[in-house]
Amino acid sequence: MVTVLAVTMIAPFLYMVSTSFMDEFEVLRYPPALLPGRPLPGNYGAALTALPFGRFFLNSAIFAGFVVAGQVLTSAMAAYAFARLRFPGRDRVFLAVLSVLMVPVIVLLIPRFLIINALGWVDSYAGLISTEVVSVWGIFLLRQFFLTLPRDLEDAARLDGAGEWTIFRRVVLPLSKPALATLAVFAFVDQWKSFLWPLIATRSVEMQVVEVGIASFHGIYYTNWPYQMAAAVTAMVPLVVVFFVAQRYFIQGIQLTGLK
Repeated sequence: MVTVLAVTMIAPFLYMVSTSFMDEFEVLRYPPALLPGRPLPGNYGAALTALPFGRFFLNSAIFAGFVVAGQVLTSAMAAYAFARLRFPGRDRVFLAVLSVLMVPVIVLLIPRFLIINALGWVDSYAGLISTEVVSVWGIFLLRQFFLTLPRDLEDAARLDGAGEWTIFRRVVLPLSKPALATLAVFAFVDQWKSFLWPLIATRSVEMQVVEVGIASFHGIYYTNWPYQMAAAVTAMVPLVVVFFVAQRYFIQGIQLTGLK
C-alpha cells in the first residue's frame, strides 16, 4: 500500500522530467508518450536562455536565504521567551500571536504592499524580505520543541553563572538543531516557491524570482510544454538538494517537535 502511494506521488514528477526531454509535437500526440522517443537535453539550455533565469535563481536564493535566516533567528528568540521566561501575560501574548494564524495571508497583501511602498522598498530585496522574516508557525514549532528540553541543563548553566542569553546561545540552540533544521527547510521551500508576494512586491524583470519568471515564461511559450517542464525541473532541483542535505535533522525534528 505504501509503495502504491509513493508511486502515485512520484509519478507526476517523473512524467514532468520525461516531458522536459521530448519534442514539442511529441507531447501532443495521442496516445501520449510516457518516454521521449529521442531525448533532447538541449531543451534545458534553450529554455533557460530564453529568459534571464540565472538572475531569477539568484533573486530566489537571496530572498529565500535571508528569509530563512531571519525566521530561524526571530522564531528561536521568541519561542525561547514563551517557553522559558516568566513575565506577566506571557500565555495571553502567546495566544494573541497564535491568533495571527487565523488571518488569511491574502488579506495582508495590500497592507504589506502599502508599508513597503511608503518606505520606498518596492522592487527591492528589502521589500521582498522585510515582511517575511517573522513566522508565527515557526515560533509555535520551536516553542513546542523547547518545552521538551530538560530544565536541569539550564539550571546547571545558571549555577555556573550563565545568563539567559548565554543559556539560549550555548545550551538551548545546540540541542535544538533538529527543530531549527526543520524550520529552515520549511521556510526555504515556502519562500522558494513563493509566487504571489514577489509578483506584487517587484516590477522589473531584474527583480523577478523563479516562480514569477516561470509564469512569464509560460506566457511566451504557452504551447511548448517541453521548455516549460525543463524550466520547472530546474526550479525544483534546489529544493531536492536542500531536503537531502538536511534530511537527517529534518526527520528527527519532525519526530521530536511537539512531544512534551
